[in-house]
Formats: sequence, structure tokens, C-alpha cells
Amino acid sequence: MTQMAPMEPFDADIEAVVDYREQSRVFLDHSWGYLESNDLHQASEKGWAAAAWMAKAVAETHGWQYTRHSHFFPVMRQCEQLAGDDRLRKLWPQANLLHEFFYTRKRFLVPETIEGSLSDMAALLDILEPLTAVDAEAAD
Repeated sequence: MTQMAPMEPFDADIEAVVDYREQSRVFLDHSWGYLESNDLHQASEKGWAAAAWMAKAVAETHGWQYTRHSHFFPVMRQCEQLAGDDRLRKLWPQANLLHEFFYTRKRFLVPETIEGSLSDMAALLDILEPLTAVDAEAAD
């Protein structure tokens, strides 16, 4: 049997969308737990992952390329246009900020700042998720 990358390929495009979307919510849930236990690096990185995976779900839904970290920016620009929601312009940079926090020494991390950014990620996911409209039943 051929060894495949852990995320690809999926049996069907719709399965990928559902997997990305569900994992995005799992990451966001985990981020809150990490924040509560004062693991600020993991809280930040899971917040970033939540945004990145929901963006992957949208990209997969619409046939946009998202195979590298650098694709996050153009995908989010396309999401802004598709959603027509000006809040995205202010929300998605918070995802990149959370990713940067992972590489910041803990003494410089502020739990309240991370908490605010995680709240922003919850709003971001709520805006992006409708852009992944697929029939979840078909992936089962």
C-alpha cells in the first residue's frame, strides 16, 4: 500500500470539506482549554489552526488552492469578497498574530490578548463556515 500524506487525498471533495470544518472547531475548542490551563503557546497555535483549517474548508469547497501556509492570505482575500463581510478584514490578521505568538517567549504573552484573539477566531469561523455549504450527509 502506498504511503500518503496524513491529510490527503480524501475519498471525495465533500469529505475534505467536512473534515477540515470539523477539525477547525475541535482546534478552537482545544485552544480555550489550553488558555484555561495557561498554556499560552498551545492556545495561540490552536487558535491559528482553527482559522487555517476553516479557510482550507472554504478553499476546498470553491476549488481554490490552499496547500501551503502562504496560501492563507489569498484565500482569506477571496473569502472577504465571497462573504461580503467587512469584519473579515480585521479578523483574519488575528489568526496570523496567534501563529506568531507560538514563537514568542511566554514572558511576553498576555493571556487577555490571546483570549481576545480566540474570541475573534470564533467570529471568523462563524463567518467562514457558511461558505463551506456542502451536504454533510454525502460524506458519511
